[in-house]
Amino acid sequence: MTDRPFIIAGAGIAGLTLALTLARQNRPVMLIEKRSRIDELGAGLQISPNASRILIELGLGPALSRVAGEPDELIVRDGKTGTTLAGMAQGQAMRQTYGAPYWHIHRADLQTVLLDAVRSEPGIQLSFGRAIAGLEQNDTGVRVHTETANGTQATLEGSTLIGADGLWTRTAALLGDASEPRFTGYTAWRATLPMEEAPALFRANATGLWLGPNSHLVHYPLRSGRVLNIVAIVSDRSAEPGWSRPGDKQSCEARFRHWAEPVRALLSHIPEWHIWSLYDRPPRPHAAYGRATLIGDAFHPVLPFLAQGAAMAIEDTAVLARSVSQHDDLATAFKAYVTQRMPRAARVQQEARFNGRVYHLTAPFSWARNFKLKNTKSADFARRYAWLYSHQA
Repeated sequence: MTDRPFIIAGAGIAGLTLALTLARQNRPVMLIEKRSRIDELGAGLQISPNASRILIELGLGPALSRVAGEPDELIVRDGKTGTTLAGMAQGQAMRQTYGAPYWHIHRADLQTVLLDAVRSEPGIQLSFGRAIAGLEQNDTGVRVHTETANGTQATLEGSTLIGADGLWTRTAALLGDASEPRFTGYTAWRATLPMEEAPALFRANATGLWLGPNSHLVHYPLRSGRVLNIVAIVSDRSAEPGWSRPGDKQSCEARFRHWAEPVRALLSHIPEWHIWSLYDRPPRPHAAYGRATLIGDAFHPVLPFLAQGAAMAIEDTAVLARSVSQHDDLATAFKAYVTQRMPRAARVQQEARFNGRVYHLTAPFSWARNFKLKNTKSADFARRYAWLYSHQA
């Protein structure tokens, strides 16, 4: 190892968490972000115990507990009839079973907590407005070429480059993998609503999941119950790359016009939507290349049907940091990290894809799904996810 900094490309959840984790190991870090500032549009995240325990171990528990909520339960309903199909205890049950909370949190709140912690670390240098443009590496370090929006170029010297730059990563191409994600045939619509404006059914401290033909809807409270987060995902034929674009209110309501009245009432209260096309790709088997590697969506994007995108990125940071501490050679450490993460990432991806197919079943297959759910005990339903939430990264 050298005293030259670990260069991390991307100051999202993955990059911020990794920077903090490495700094706690007394390693110098240079965190670069192509955006001029961190400014996420309103969106909720679910941080399950497999990830929340990692954030707590970083000392972020008190700060996060002030801005995150813990749902009492998950309630699964039929989207067309409104019938309750199944449920699973969350809240205290998650803490008792897995030793860590199941959190709902606004993305901006999580990033604020992480950013505050990163800025408090003297060993982390944070630089905005820089994009990755090139990479050179040898046996002792890396040279990372960057550029700003106005064309200013600079070269950074470091011990390694770690790409935390998301689904449309530039870093992966510099490691020799220029393959692009593929459109999945799903479009997600997201919105937030002041809780007092939501119909009474949606004000409970619960995770709501409604299943319907070629679509499903998820909702849960954020910010101490003041805000309701809504995500509606529909099967779609057209796609546009990118994180968010405005959505047409009438188009969304038309997609759910045959759903149960409570859902239609909820959607009528939402003034605006933001939509994004869902893309996917397998884990990158060559995510380690010499003294460079990838984490989070750059390594293994996860569709939202298992609520594990942020959690998997947080898991990555713990495994990567531990691997670095166990090996004197960074190239060896990165290969060990990728080898360990590949099976876990692949399984989570597969389970998320499977959930997407099940959620969007049409009749008569949806009848069989609903019958099975209605005859599944809450404890049995919870055990289906034990492999996921009990994982110790």
